[in-house]
Amino acid sequence: MSNTLHTITPAAAHAMVKENSRCLLVDIRSSMEYLFVGHPVGAVHIPWIDEPDWVVNPHFTTEIRKLILGGAVCGEDEGCAPVILICRSGKRSKEAADQLLQDGLQDIYHIDEGFEGELDENHQRSTTGGWRFRGLPWEQC
Repeated sequence: MSNTLHTITPAAAHAMVKENSRCLLVDIRSSMEYLFVGHPVGAVHIPWIDEPDWVVNPHFTTEIRKLILGGAVCGEDEGCAPVILICRSGKRSKEAADQLLQDGLQDIYHIDEGFEGELDENHQRSTTGGWRFRGLPWEQC
């Protein structure tokens, strides 16, 4: 367990989720992004910022705590399950992860490339990085 932020690649996050059944992958993008752009297979959706007001979710940490504790993924010996956050390009997930750490949670990770990665020279995403670009399992609604 660690109370420092861990930055990991999409491939490392995918491997972590596959190797540790206690690990939680949380997609923190808006509802529209999650539904229509796609999301990692098995990701739980808890928006950090969402429509219609586009403000930080005041219940974000509480919702993450419910996932951890309500899912009985905290053990006396092992501590709580690792939480991996993913957003579009890694910026919101870092902000959200910093907030979780500030609120006392531990073993928090954020995916540096996000789901779609950064914009390329043509102002398009998913061409130079991200979960989807790396060929990791994802789905759309």
